[in-house]
Amino acid sequence: MSRLAIKIRGEKLTLVSIAVCVRNGLDWIDGCLESLVNQTHSPLEIILVDDGSTDGSQDKVKQWSEHELVSTILQKPLGLSAGRMAALSEAKGEWFAITDIDVRPEADWIQRMLESSESRDGENVVAVTGRTVFGRSDDVISRIRSLEIESKYRSRPRRTKLANGPCSMFDREQLLEIGGFDPSWYHAEDMEVSLKLVENGGTIVYTPEAVVNHVPETGLSRFLHKRRRDARAHVRIHRRYKGVRHDFIGSSWMVLWMIPLMALGSYGAYLYSLNLTNYSSIDLESLYYSLTREVLLIMFLPLFWLVSIIRSHLPKRSLKALIVLFTWSIYLWQGILLGYLDALLRRNGH
Repeated sequence: MSRLAIKIRGEKLTLVSIAVCVRNGLDWIDGCLESLVNQTHSPLEIILVDDGSTDGSQDKVKQWSEHELVSTILQKPLGLSAGRMAALSEAKGEWFAITDIDVRPEADWIQRMLESSESRDGENVVAVTGRTVFGRSDDVISRIRSLEIESKYRSRPRRTKLANGPCSMFDREQLLEIGGFDPSWYHAEDMEVSLKLVENGGTIVYTPEAVVNHVPETGLSRFLHKRRRDARAHVRIHRRYKGVRHDFIGSSWMVLWMIPLMALGSYGAYLYSLNLTNYSSIDLESLYYSLTREVLLIMFLPLFWLVSIIRSHLPKRSLKALIVLFTWSIYLWQGILLGYLDALLRRNGH
């Protein structure tokens, strides 16, 4: 008997559809799919979408199509949002779950999310999101990413504004009601649908017990390009959803201000040197009278930022870590500028 038809006490269990997309991720497919087909919850349907791979992933996708729980879609390289929308169009489950090909969900991931989908006090629960744990390798990049994500989830409330792409599920009918995933947008599709669902009166619930494990994110170039892409997408999100308090930015705010505050600090130090050249000795009184309030502000803003960054979870004790933070800040500003350029040119930010 097919697992989709399993019944207990005469009642059919909740069918959950899981969508996962891949483009040139041959080495990740088996690990992800094995964790999905071995979920403790049943029944499941798993929809595996190949987004125009050229590395042999399509052959691996076709092999997985022979599994009783897996159906496959082959499409041109249209992007993650288009791939998820294609899967949503074919899904039959009451709930539509999404994850990423470089993620390994725990065996009870779906089960834990379903347990948390019960409404409280009249809530209209439209999505449930779990917790992503980033693996660590022996490099600075994977450590930074792991610590950043860990900190972000540590302070997350039960009611949240984002159903994260690697670890969430949606009420399929309500997801379709808001139009699903917009194929014209290449990035931040999880943010887009989350805010649409919230604006539509829905509640997104966070459950830390529903865990997925992300493979270590390594390589400075890959890391920086992803952060620039995310910053570019955030511009669109903030422009389109003004007045909505977002809770998914994380440490990027501190890193973002590294460049401008360093510039301000340098300028303040320059003014400081000009104002103190006539003093043969410097004490607290002469320091106070030699500097204007504006110069003091310029000088101490970087110090406040420095205290914040020191107290944060981000690694900063090595020269390499500081270089990563510095270049991360540069790439964030590049992404913001590209985001506003997208708005001016009315393009989708691919």
